[in-house]
Amino acid sequence: MQPKKLFDGVYIYDGKVLTVNLAKRHKVYGEELFEMEGVEYRSWNPYRSKLSAAILNGMKNMHIRSGDSVLYLGAATGTTSSHVSDIVGNEGRVYCVELSERNMRSLIEVCSIRKNMLPILADARYIENYRDMVHQCDVLYQDVSAKEQAGIIKKNAAFLKEGGYAYFAIKSQSIDISRKPEDVFDEVKAEVSDTFEVVETIRLEPYDEMHLFMVMRKK
Repeated sequence: MQPKKLFDGVYIYDGKVLTVNLAKRHKVYGEELFEMEGVEYRSWNPYRSKLSAAILNGMKNMHIRSGDSVLYLGAATGTTSSHVSDIVGNEGRVYCVELSERNMRSLIEVCSIRKNMLPILADARYIENYRDMVHQCDVLYQDVSAKEQAGIIKKNAAFLKEGGYAYFAIKSQSIDISRKPEDVFDEVKAEVSDTFEVVETIRLEPYDEMHLFMVMRKK
């Protein structure tokens, strides 16, 4: 039995989200590998990846495709960004911005095997520090723990092509732990409304609590 195709480069089999492994026989975070009819797939853990969680929770729009350039803010040790690497393939690029030097050491190991992933040690609040390293991108992805999450994604929209899509994992507790998550989400939506049109929103429970995943289009 073959996996069912959900989106370009994204499949589901036995309840698990999968991508085709760009770096055969290599794992990134201990994920399962499956070989079916000569194709090696990687299991995409929704408890480790908000994008996988959003897919399992019914996300309708996937605009990350083969050959795309993606600016990924908050790449950490490469869990989700490596699956994005699978999707965009050898003709695509994933610019991986990460602030933590400790995370960057692990991320560089992943990028050394996946040549379409480019590690950038930088603070996503200060785009001038990596402006010369990143070309115009088809997709912007943000998963950062910071109070000014809306401001960060708006600044980095400078790298996104007109009409390009942004994937935004909003962490309410990083913005204001004292307020209801729904109120924080509404405030963030309002803050980004001058730059982005919201295409859809997805809650991430039970995989992540107090998070909202938004798919947006640059105006």
